[in-house]
Amino acid sequence: MKNLFAYGSLMCEDIMIEVAGCRLSHAPGTLTGYRRRSVIGEHYPAIVPGTENTVEGVVYRDVPDSAFDRLDRFEGEMYDRLPVNIELKNGGALPAETYVLREAFSDLLDQTDWDFDDFIARGKATFQRQYKGYHALMP
Repeated sequence: MKNLFAYGSLMCEDIMIEVAGCRLSHAPGTLTGYRRRSVIGEHYPAIVPGTENTVEGVVYRDVPDSAFDRLDRFEGEMYDRLPVNIELKNGGALPAETYVLREAFSDLLDQTDWDFDDFIARGKATFQRQYKGYHALMP
C-alpha cells in the first residue's frame, strides 16, 4: 500500500471517504517544491512545480489499490500521479504520491494561490453539489 498527499478538496475527510470508498488514517504534512494554484472557474486547486514554494495538506496512509483506482478516475486526465516526499508536522518524512497538473492544462490555472479556509467557507458545499465526477468512481 502507498500513501497519498492531498492538497485540495480531498483534505476534507468526508469528501475523501466518498471518493476513496473507505476511511483512511491521516496526518498533516507539507510538500516542498510545488505551488498550489486555483483552477479558473472551479472550487478545487492544482499543484505545479514551484522551487521555493510549499503546500500544506494531508497525508493519507496505507491507501489500498482499490481506492487509488477510484482516485485516479476522480482526478481524471488533468493530473499525473507522481511520487513525492512529505514532511510530517510531528517531524520526519514520508513517501507518498500526489496528483500534479499536467503541463498541457496549465492554461486552466488562475494566478492566485488556492486557500483551503476559503474553500471550506465558500466553496465546499457548492463543490459537493455540482461536482459531476463522482459517477465515474464506480467501475
